[in-house]
Amino acid sequence: MSERQGGFRSGTARERGGRSDRGGGDRPRGGRPPFDPARSAAYEALLATHRDDAYANIVLPALLRDRGVTGRDAAFATELTYGTLRHLGTLDAIISAAADRDVSRIDPPARDSLRLGAYQVLFTRVPPHAAVAATVDMVHAVAPQAAGFANAVMRRITEQDTDTWIAEVSPKAEDDAIGHLSISLSHPQWIVRAFSEALGGDMGETARLLAEDNERPPVHLCARPGLEDAVDLAEQVGGLPGAFSPYAVYLSGGSPGDIEAIRDGRAHVQDEGSQLVAAALAAAPLDGSDERWLDLCAGPGGKAGLLGALAALRGASVTAVEIAEHRARLVELATRRLPVTTIVADGRDVGDNPALPEGGFDRVLVDAPCSGLGSLRRRPESRWRRKPSDLPPLTKLQRELLGAAFRAVRPGGVVAYVTCSPHVVETQVSVVEAARRSSIQMDFVDARELLPPGMPGLGAGPTVQLWPHRHGTDAMFLAVLRRGNE
Repeated sequence: MSERQGGFRSGTARERGGRSDRGGGDRPRGGRPPFDPARSAAYEALLATHRDDAYANIVLPALLRDRGVTGRDAAFATELTYGTLRHLGTLDAIISAAADRDVSRIDPPARDSLRLGAYQVLFTRVPPHAAVAATVDMVHAVAPQAAGFANAVMRRITEQDTDTWIAEVSPKAEDDAIGHLSISLSHPQWIVRAFSEALGGDMGETARLLAEDNERPPVHLCARPGLEDAVDLAEQVGGLPGAFSPYAVYLSGGSPGDIEAIRDGRAHVQDEGSQLVAAALAAAPLDGSDERWLDLCAGPGGKAGLLGALAALRGASVTAVEIAEHRARLVELATRRLPVTTIVADGRDVGDNPALPEGGFDRVLVDAPCSGLGSLRRRPESRWRRKPSDLPPLTKLQRELLGAAFRAVRPGGVVAYVTCSPHVVETQVSVVEAARRSSIQMDFVDARELLPPGMPGLGAGPTVQLWPHRHGTDAMFLAVLRRGNE
């Protein structure tokens, strides 16, 4: 088999840039591209995210499993898929320049093939000639009429290194700092602007945040208190205890589904920042009863699982509310054998739903639906889907849910407002406006005091914004409020 066909004589598919002898991705069946299984899976995952609005973390594992792609090929497919999605803005700008046409004018099959190929040339150690050959093979299979064009574009891309291309296609930082970061670090301009605002206009720190968004994040496990110890779990899985959460474990590799502690409910997958903000609610001091906790937006159940374990240690119980039935089932699975009752309801129905009485709860968590801009490193395709027009309906819902939480908590009880977004409209503005408009007196508690001592970069309070580049967590926001005694 010649190099032009994509097959080298030795090495893995990643090293040789061609077909693998393993897996089922080589045979053209049902439209399946006849190229190596790692690139085949990455191509189809990328196609699904653009064509079907699929999420890579759902579609890619299914593709790998169905095709028997394992080991280094599976790792390479994962790197190609997520890396291409993270760097899409940079790749598209470079492809447009190399093709002398905007990427929107390139047929989608050829466009996604070129994105994968350009990513290999610019951001991996795949030899350029191998990336070119494999990309042209891919285009031959999915868009044969564009093979010559793809060959010319790929060869043009190999003529310059990544830094030279970025300098060519992005505005100069001194002329347009937002535009420069948008192209060079692959985020839409409106997101760069929002992150910069949340960081007080510090463009250097904004750049560090964007760069961290483009790194592959580790998997974080949560050792459920009373059921598993984080240090012991770290030893069991060959990981490391978390830097901040007493329940966190950083998984070094492998599939979480293969871990016995996860299968039997002693642990679950949860970002360390998500653990910290849920635990902060449980750490807030209370006078009087502390038996009834409420998770007002519980799906898919990570925070409910941690709250349920903490509640069990104190003789308390958790009511977990989820409006979508399929997500409610996920909450039930995540909290089985814990003192958690899941109900399918709209969290805004406090006072109208008998299961959600006004003043009926000591602690209330509002993990509100949001833009998800705080988890772009885990769901990189979201940065290209979200738009500023998404924010008004989300912030309206956030404030309505906060109003419901204020009604649900008893006098003297506490509410934690959490979003996985650093956008100031979803964080400070939403919670301040909800408290201002409420007829119920709600007083801010300094959330910094509810987090582990010694955590850096928590700001001036009373709210807290966590960051990937500061804390290694998703960009979780936390505000804690106490209802006044009436």
